[in-house]
Amino acid sequence: MRFQLLGPLSITDGGEAVVLPTAKPTSLLAALLLRPGEVVPVDRLRQAVWGEDQPATAKAALQSCVLRLRRLFAKYDIEDQAVVAVAGGYRLPADEDTLDLLHFRSLVARAAGGGESELPLLRGALALWRGPLLANVASDLLHRDEVPRLAEERLRVLERVCEIQLAQGRCREVLVDLWEATRDHPQHEGLTAQLMRALYREGRQMEALAEYRGIRNRLRDELGVDPGVELRRLELAILRGDEPRGPVRDAALTVRGPRPAAGAVGPRLPAGPPDGPDGAAEDPAVGRPATAAGGGPVTATGGGLVTRSHAQGAAPRSPGPANAPGPRLPHVPGFTGRVPATADLVDRLRSAGHRGGPAAAPVTALVSGGPGMGKTALALHAAHTVADRYPVAVLLPLTGPDGTPRRAAEAARELAGALPPTAPPEDCLVILDDAVHPDQVRGVLDLARCGAAVVTSRMGLAALVATHGPAVLRLGALPPPESHALLTTVLGTERVAAEPAAARSLAALCGHVPLALRIAAARLLTRPKLRLADCAAWLRRDLPARLALPDDPRMSVPQALDGALDRLPDPLAGAYLRLSRLEGRITAPEAATVLSVPETQAEVLLERLLDTGLLDEEQPGDLRMNPLFRAHARLRAARAGGVPRPVAATARHALPSGAV
Repeated sequence: MRFQLLGPLSITDGGEAVVLPTAKPTSLLAALLLRPGEVVPVDRLRQAVWGEDQPATAKAALQSCVLRLRRLFAKYDIEDQAVVAVAGGYRLPADEDTLDLLHFRSLVARAAGGGESELPLLRGALALWRGPLLANVASDLLHRDEVPRLAEERLRVLERVCEIQLAQGRCREVLVDLWEATRDHPQHEGLTAQLMRALYREGRQMEALAEYRGIRNRLRDELGVDPGVELRRLELAILRGDEPRGPVRDAALTVRGPRPAAGAVGPRLPAGPPDGPDGAAEDPAVGRPATAAGGGPVTATGGGLVTRSHAQGAAPRSPGPANAPGPRLPHVPGFTGRVPATADLVDRLRSAGHRGGPAAAPVTALVSGGPGMGKTALALHAAHTVADRYPVAVLLPLTGPDGTPRRAAEAARELAGALPPTAPPEDCLVILDDAVHPDQVRGVLDLARCGAAVVTSRMGLAALVATHGPAVLRLGALPPPESHALLTTVLGTERVAAEPAAARSLAALCGHVPLALRIAAARLLTRPKLRLADCAAWLRRDLPARLALPDDPRMSVPQALDGALDRLPDPLAGAYLRLSRLEGRITAPEAATVLSVPETQAEVLLERLLDTGLLDEEQPGDLRMNPLFRAHARLRAARAGGVPRPVAATARHALPSGAV
């Protein structure tokens, strides 16, 4: 026997399905099945069954309802799935063979990274849905809290199915699904964007624009807002004829070797970029790796590169010992916030289309900031956003696993081998990740055949800005609302909304640093019964040492900050540790006193630390140390036997140069 939750609540033996009557035992069964295998508290079960109008003898009434439910199970010969009474609540065991919701989630999980089987698996998952959710369940609580969450799971899978079909050029097929979905969800911008693309690629430009006008009018009339940036850009691209009419594959992303997966937060999120994604994205609950929607091959080239390319006319690489299949680079999961920075970077990259063709210098952008701020995540997210403009994209690390700067000539040779030889340079986007010195970047850009380049670095690279004029995006800690949004994206609305004060406290403990937030969220995901307040109290007792995951040493705030300090020369690192004595605002006179140096020398040291991303500048002359960074610095100074000796010399030119 199987419970069917994805529609009217029913019981089936594989043939005939029996829809349960609208009654209190049905509401109780729904509340238990929505949290299969978990202990559902008595208070929540009472709310689900009776709402605010609970009987005077609520405890006895609930026990009576459980007894009626057990009799129902006996009627259909399913006593082996009895409701189990435990301390504080009740639990109903289930697995994917006995509950369609778990079967749905299992198919979605198997589809992640399934290559050619992804589409049929996802279609099989969607086929389990049989109409309005819980139509026979009279529970305001469940319809308010649970039904929207389940509907969102289905929509994410539907969007992915439509995206795969669009990427394969199957626009006529996908139109059927999109017509129905956009009518059922008339304010859903993602589905509307897919419908507009499908119509436009079928030569129905006026209908595509009519869909945009329809959602714009609805949003204005009902919510008083305009469509989002991406939908407005799509309308403009269709008007200009810039939107591609043929199939558009995912960007061909390349990564050298396994990178630190600071964006991974438990089973829901695949491994991400080294700084950790700070921001939404691509189906965080499904945890889908970034695959070519059309099933494009993944090959490993000599030198440890993993590459995937859909450039027009690009010659496929033949398999062999140096071209063995390698891992797929995932999309950035759960990308939240960074809206102005994302828009600026995407606009900059798209402007390359109007710079005079392949002979023009590549468009460049510099994304800088301290450790753990999500620089690589932003660069990758932007690369996926402009995949239609750049069919080939390459992620090239400029530091080795031990933090040693790579020589520019070596990196340039590796890049040349990663780019398809027949791909037009203007179709190629290069991400130069974790640059240490301007000469590294100059040496690669001088030899790169690309239309655009994004440089990520913990340093400000002012000399590169002076010579190459990139757009400069400086990332600091997330604003508190974006930290809250990130926790909500990862943990779910219900869990965060249940403890809003604890969520704010947790974000503050993490210094609003994306890497720290994701590590804390990972611990909470692996312990679904742990309260946010208890997690915050546990972290507070040993901060920041507990912001690390034991099964992946790279997912560690102390290690990230230790690595940043180890890159600095001793005078600069010593100055930083001494400045951790100061709380709040840091000025040049205060720094001079703490460092025992003249004020002019203190200004130089503060400028260098600001350039490394270890200090933030809220306003000119108003410097601060992130409280999480400060806690680490004080702990490291204590481990070293006290604060280091006074700084003896300035460090204006003391940073490593990344030899060329």
